[in-house]
Amino acid sequence: MSTQTKAKRPNNTFLELIYNIAIPSIILMKLSGDEYLGSMYALIVALLFPIGYGLYDFIKNKSVNFISLLGFLSTFLTGGIGLFELDVEWLAIKEAAIPLAIGLVVLISGFWGKPLIAKILLNPLIFNLDLIYETLFNKGKTDEFKAKIQRANHLLSVTFIFSATMNYLLAKWIVVSPAGTTQFNEQLGEMTLLSYPVIAIPSTIMLMAIMFYVVKSVMKLTNLKLEQVLNAEK
Repeated sequence: MSTQTKAKRPNNTFLELIYNIAIPSIILMKLSGDEYLGSMYALIVALLFPIGYGLYDFIKNKSVNFISLLGFLSTFLTGGIGLFELDVEWLAIKEAAIPLAIGLVVLISGFWGKPLIAKILLNPLIFNLDLIYETLFNKGKTDEFKAKIQRANHLLSVTFIFSATMNYLLAKWIVVSPAGTTQFNEQLGEMTLLSYPVIAIPSTIMLMAIMFYVVKSVMKLTNLKLEQVLNAEK
């Protein structure tokens, strides 16, 4: 009985974008007027979608997903700022705080000797880890590989710090109306939509560059070919 048969299937990225970004943004931008739902109810309805998706993901995987938990927390904090009509400065702080917290966790994980990058990238469904680790051990390159992973971990931390900075600047630039108003909800929707091309795409490119660095490091240290490094099993 293979362990890989029971491996979790990756989440559907398209559905995640629809439920967590597209639908809430459209509700906030189009239904916040008094002739529709009004600012408070539009915000509540918009929050139901990411919250619902987070709960669905939790039930499906039978365990707490760290990213889903952060998304859940982020949604509630955003809703709290709108519903309790707090100063919009808190929104910018909240937008920066979560990726900054992740970046610090990533950085600290390296000092603990368990870099988070290893859990994220070195996935047995993608890499032939048994062959890689055995070859590194036989060639006496294990410590050198750990140093490369540590460097990649630092780069991942920088990626989250970049995301935190951009989140803060984007929130300060777009969301300028008082919380609890129709304009606030519309600007919140606009910020959420813009966060994908302005923040998510550059961050994804940076993650791909880190992935490329890790793969090239593995190939260089082990002298294995790409098809040997990657797990070819279906």
